[in-house]
Amino acid sequence: MALTGRAALLAALGSLPVGIWEPSWTGILAVNAPLALACACDFALAAPVRRLGLTRSGDTSVRLGETADVTLTITNPTRRPLRARLRDAWPPSSWQPGTETTASRHRLTVPPGERRRVTTRLRPTRRGDRQADRITIRSYGPLGLFARQGTHQAPWTVRVLPPFTSRKHLPSKLARLRELDGRTSVLTRGEGTEFDSLREYVPGDDTRSIDWRATARQTAVAVRTWRPERDRHILLVLDTGRTSAGRVGDAPRLDASMDAALLLAALASRAGDRVDLLAYDRRVRALVQGRTAGDVLPSLVNAMATLEPELVETDARGLTATALRTSPRRSLIVLLTTLDAAPIEEGLLPALGQLTQRHTVLLASVADPHIADMATARGNVDAVYEAAAAAHAQSERHRTAEQLRRHGVTVVDATPDDLAPALADAYLALKAAGRL
Repeated sequence: MALTGRAALLAALGSLPVGIWEPSWTGILAVNAPLALACACDFALAAPVRRLGLTRSGDTSVRLGETADVTLTITNPTRRPLRARLRDAWPPSSWQPGTETTASRHRLTVPPGERRRVTTRLRPTRRGDRQADRITIRSYGPLGLFARQGTHQAPWTVRVLPPFTSRKHLPSKLARLRELDGRTSVLTRGEGTEFDSLREYVPGDDTRSIDWRATARQTAVAVRTWRPERDRHILLVLDTGRTSAGRVGDAPRLDASMDAALLLAALASRAGDRVDLLAYDRRVRALVQGRTAGDVLPSLVNAMATLEPELVETDARGLTATALRTSPRRSLIVLLTTLDAAPIEEGLLPALGQLTQRHTVLLASVADPHIADMATARGNVDAVYEAAAAAHAQSERHRTAEQLRRHGVTVVDATPDDLAPALADAYLALKAAGRL
């Protein structure tokens, strides 16, 4: 088999007559001089790395679990062709485990005076900002015996947004909202509902809705229809303290709370209500206010992207005071926090009266589905002990929830998969009852 390229050169150099080996520098140089000359020529013909131009373009944001493409343009202003291997370094959480090596390394050839593009595909595993690190380029000569290596900086940031997996529930909740809003035959009446229109009476209508004056002016019995009040104010309060760091399944409780808050925000903005966001533990971590209906959801997603649980105890009094300053008028305050007995009894309950006196309060908490599984376990001693521990934990949560309900708080306690639709249903129930 004929040898070509670098293999042929090395074979030819290895077959040179060497004569009797003498361990002297003269002998070493006599043998290696052709190889050294070939390496020197290869190095000289390799395109210099420092003079290369690098620019980035591509995606600047991506939802968690999806892919983002970042394109790197390499310009070769030299007179030598660039034959290179390139590594585009990003933080480890920018890739799925085990895919970084293939996703970040590229081979390319750029003729003199031309440019080429390579695309790095990211698939982040965590929320937040992912910033590009250095770009390492190894430029080879035509024989591949020697190479130049250098690094470049081409800053770029990709913001990883919450996945918003609960958006699949939005169509069904909007259908229920249209019923409440008087756009279908189902019409409701509550303390806070507004008069909408008159229509002809049909069997089954509430006789209290009959408009006798309108009936007297026409031949048919007329009834008033009502729709829920619009332009109500809703404040979503995310507790980012230590309890939000507890993992339920594969994600922290904070992520499930965010997902539920996004579904409620999408639903409420479609209902014509104003939605604000407050993230708090011992200080304000995020605050979104005064957004229009079309801008509120992107603003919330962007603000939530960089939020992380803080390993500190939440200051319940500070949270209450900040919520009151943020919502000076009557509002629906949705607290996304824990139902653990100690934080509620020692922190939130003493300060809760200030909120319930002025606002309608709804508390949503993430329940651990593993506790429910443990409660049904049987079969051996360990399983029985686990079931007893789970039953005790469930009893504590129920007791804490009842304490909150006695203070006028609506409580939603559900697993991560069920929390978002349950919270949306609670909002619709409050709206139907005219309590907003």
